[in-house]
Amino acid sequence: MATQLLSALVTIIVGVGGCLAYFYSSNFLLDRVFPAGASNDAAAVRNLKIQSAIRPWLFLGPALIFLIVYLIYPVIQTVWLSFHDKAGTEFVGFDNYVWAAKDSQFRQSIFNNFLWLLVVPAACTFFGLIIAVLTDRIWWGPIAKSLIFLPLAISFVGASVIWKFVYDFRGEGQQQIGILNAIVEYFGFSPQVWISLPFWNNFFLMVILVWIQTGFATVILGAALRGVPEDTLEAANIDGAGPFKIFWRIMVPQIMPTIIVVWTTITVLVLKVFDIVLTMTNGQWDTQVLANLMYSWMFTGGGDFGRGAAIAIVIMIAVMPIMVWNIRQANAEQKGAH
Repeated sequence: MATQLLSALVTIIVGVGGCLAYFYSSNFLLDRVFPAGASNDAAAVRNLKIQSAIRPWLFLGPALIFLIVYLIYPVIQTVWLSFHDKAGTEFVGFDNYVWAAKDSQFRQSIFNNFLWLLVVPAACTFFGLIIAVLTDRIWWGPIAKSLIFLPLAISFVGASVIWKFVYDFRGEGQQQIGILNAIVEYFGFSPQVWISLPFWNNFFLMVILVWIQTGFATVILGAALRGVPEDTLEAANIDGAGPFKIFWRIMVPQIMPTIIVVWTTITVLVLKVFDIVLTMTNGQWDTQVLANLMYSWMFTGGGDFGRGAAIAIVIMIAVMPIMVWNIRQANAEQKGAH
């Protein structure tokens, strides 16, 4: 533990120190190569213009390099691999995509991802909105929001380990240490291996992501609710509108753009869900999702770079429309604000 903490501390110091050293030295060199205090006014003006043109790229340059190396190049390489064979050497055209369309495990993964898309964003947004409203006008609301937000600080793997104990099953006659089975047994029912129940086990896995992401939805929607004008709410009260009508007819429509942003953000996360399934079931018992299937084919038992890359491209194509829509909405809101 001490070694890991020391390694993390050194990484932070070297990373932050390296960034500071880069920006200081690059700007220092720029000022020396093109000095603003040149011998004549024309040269000074020219140097200032050159500095103004180059300086933004000194800040953008490292980010662009990392973007090219760790995003653009991998995307191009993945597309290239998706049209090649298992070893990634022989061109096979669309064979990997044809295989995916016919493969039962791939279709099961598509179905499971669809279930996750139907349930998780809706549940997170709904619970987040309800909690944000309920905690908005009570004195201990910030404490409640902090507790609900806390799971977001836990990694997906860590959260999955916690929920493994919740769903834990011990054989007949043994004491159940899993909270869910202990409750079930207390009420006189038989304990179950919850994560192996066909179809329903997907929902037990979804609960983990809902538990994690509800805090995110609560914080964002709570901030939006505080932006609803008090005059509107007071006018509705004077007109005799009840709390439910005020909530559904006034508050929800006014924060609808924020609700959609929260919904789509969680949707993108769901399309890439991987850690929870890998930790809880590793795709067994019909819980496979696309990201887990891609990992399985590319790095574990399958060892097929072509098929793994084809599945990765399918995930990317599924995510892209939502990302583009999100960016357009954000740009539209910024233009509206100006």
